[in-house]
Amino acid sequence: MSVVVLGGINMDLVSITPRFPQAGESVVGTRFLTYPGGKGANQAVAAARMGARTAMVGRVGDDIFGPQLLATLESNGIDLSGISVSPGVSSGIAVIDIDESAQNRIIQILGANDTCGPDEARAVTRSLVRASTVLLQLEVSLDLSLQVADDASSQGKRVILDPGPVRPLPEEFYQVCDVITPNETEAQALVGFPVVDPDSAERAARWLVDRGVELAVVKLGDQGAYYATSEGGEFVPPFQVNAVDSVAAGDAFNGALAVALAEGQDIPQAVRTASAAGALAVTKSGAQDSMPTREEVEGLLRAQPRA
Repeated sequence: MSVVVLGGINMDLVSITPRFPQAGESVVGTRFLTYPGGKGANQAVAAARMGARTAMVGRVGDDIFGPQLLATLESNGIDLSGISVSPGVSSGIAVIDIDESAQNRIIQILGANDTCGPDEARAVTRSLVRASTVLLQLEVSLDLSLQVADDASSQGKRVILDPGPVRPLPEEFYQVCDVITPNETEAQALVGFPVVDPDSAERAARWLVDRGVELAVVKLGDQGAYYATSEGGEFVPPFQVNAVDSVAAGDAFNGALAVALAEGQDIPQAVRTASAAGALAVTKSGAQDSMPTREEVEGLLRAQPRA
């Protein structure tokens, strides 16, 4: 199976700190790290490590980070023919703080990601000749994402949207997305009420299905996930792991979900597969470095079978 990803390609600048500072406060951190990241690139690596032929479409800047970002994607066997370099622009940057409980706060500078446009739309169209699924996020232009989703949907391809970073979605987006996978914060922004637990996640997932998506999965981090379709829904309990770094867990989830659905797994099993991938991602530091392999995901599914 083949997957094409349109999205952000970032360098993550990561500070590890015992706790987050209050406004106006300085705290002493313990480590500083740089990792290749970006929601799109992370999801491409996740899908590739799950065994999919994967193409990445996006842009990097002509700075010191661009070659590093491309090299990491290439080392994971990802097709880079849809990636361009934007002259005079920095690569996308994510400034990430992580506290001792593995929670994170992120500030994104879109950089070259914000220069994606018609060339990237054409690159996705070329890749869709071979791909069954397109993965989208909101790190590139909303208009571009909507155009690509509409085009892919008209070709009968599966469209999966990770609606982050948070921004309002036009109603027509729900009509051209087959799957939407917000986390709690993103879900709350979309539905307009707090999403903090499985009960509120169920309400949010059903709200999204009512707008037109076939499958809504609300990711609750260490609380698990809730999915809904027009035929019903189910809470998927979390896997038990030792969390180190929660960055990119949702990206691992989405990449694995895309592959599982493309393989023909039924929805309950596909969401469990995705949940296992997300759980494994939090056991390692970094974004793309933490994306699990197919063998690791299958091992966790065997070790913690469905009750």
